[in-house]
Amino acid sequence: MIDVKEQFGEIFEPELLKQVEAKAKHVSIKAGDTIMDVGQIVRQMPIILSGSIKVTRIDEKGREILLYYVNPSESCAMTFTCCMEHFPSEIKAVAEDDVTMLMLPMSVMDEWMTKYPTWKSFVMRTIRTRFNELLKTIDHIAFQKLDERLIAYLKEKSKTTGSSLLNISHQQIAEELATSREVISRLLKKLENDNKLLLYRNQIKLLKDM
Repeated sequence: MIDVKEQFGEIFEPELLKQVEAKAKHVSIKAGDTIMDVGQIVRQMPIILSGSIKVTRIDEKGREILLYYVNPSESCAMTFTCCMEHFPSEIKAVAEDDVTMLMLPMSVMDEWMTKYPTWKSFVMRTIRTRFNELLKTIDHIAFQKLDERLIAYLKEKSKTTGSSLLNISHQQIAEELATSREVISRLLKKLENDNKLLLYRNQIKLLKDM
């Protein structure tokens, strides 16, 4: 089991660390499992210990678009707002790989915000970071060509997983970038011809020139 004090010792004050250890439940999630879905009532707030979570938005036709990733020692700003306002979830969260996380009861949110300065800083920093990532997503959609968005997407996924070998299909990329598989396949083939990456079956290897 991951040592909470070791991972969060420089983030949370000692008394808050004790509260986290007392109140939190350790949960393990398998890669590909849905952690939260649209419309689900949020009763617990996750903090990631290991692995990463993909957060997406789904429209009324079932199309998804990637919003951001949640990595170790981070949480999801959308979950914060749902917890505090008692709203159903407006996002879908799926484990990118095997994930371990802490689940905190909703009841501690308001109390810790006023009682522990480091908790308030953690919450505000999480909201600011995710807001900036959402702005980046909007910028990509509004101002970048699809090939530029694809490159940015692949680099971000490589950074999140810590590997240049990505286990992902063309269809998955197309869904997250809100386009067609045929378009993604064509752009990926061009990047391969430009020696930016190598294509395998449901895998993409990013090269140093990417």
